[in-house]
Amino acid sequence: MYEQLGLIGCGLMGSSFALALKRAGLVKRVVGFSPSKNTTELALKMGVIDAIASSAAEAATGADLVLLAVPVAATDMTLRAIQPVIATTTLVMDVGSTKRDVVNAALQTLGNRLPCFVPAHPICGREVSGVQNALVDLYVGKKVILTPLPETAAVQLQQARQLWTALGSIVSEMSPQTHDAAYAAVSHLPHLLAFAMMNSLESQADGQQYLSLAGPGFRDFSRIAAAEPAMWRDIFLANRDELLAQSRQFQASLHALEKLIEAGDAASLQDSIRQASQARANWQHAPAASSK
Repeated sequence: MYEQLGLIGCGLMGSSFALALKRAGLVKRVVGFSPSKNTTELALKMGVIDAIASSAAEAATGADLVLLAVPVAATDMTLRAIQPVIATTTLVMDVGSTKRDVVNAALQTLGNRLPCFVPAHPICGREVSGVQNALVDLYVGKKVILTPLPETAAVQLQQARQLWTALGSIVSEMSPQTHDAAYAAVSHLPHLLAFAMMNSLESQADGQQYLSLAGPGFRDFSRIAAAEPAMWRDIFLANRDELLAQSRQFQASLHALEKLIEAGDAASLQDSIRQASQARANWQHAPAASSK
């Protein structure tokens, strides 16, 4: 059991983490900080946190577990703020959707506390955000990717694996580079496409009429376009090289289909659709990396 969780960021991810720890009996006390006073007051009222901190450093002071649930662009500033108060035995994790920038921030800021840090990415985002949408079982059955640094201490890495496993997550490890390449393809690009699709409709004179006629397929496809704008802005910019590479790959595939439609090549078009349909049918939603 952890004596104190320093929760930095009391939104959906951080608050769900705190609630899950409490339900599992893994933490005695949660001290939370968010830039918004309304957020921390609501988190306190909901029982997500037990005390409000006035700063990230105050939340981390005395904590044997610290979770950064902040926008990825705020990672450097947050790590810099808490570095002086982290003990050598503290486990520090983040929940950012990109990892190379997070690792670089840790390398630049944590100094002799770098062994405490275990970068993490729970694959369980929702299209809604905020402490009011926190779920105690958000992490149950979900993948959690750990991308430890060479400097990460074996003790902290093992603690991270045990903690996420205790919350019901499926834990695996990979390098930050592999992580960012993979999630540019299966997460960041799909969000980019959903945003682009909604913007495309909105820019058309009859866009609202078209939307009024949309059915479940469009609803499922476009669901992630309702995601939090600032968060996805930061993700796109942090992982721009991998995302742009995936976007170009997608554009080539789209252009190939367009050419078949333009040519009226029914047989080749059907073959291409069949290939995609079979790939989707064969896809197994399971961890790509083996647990260690």
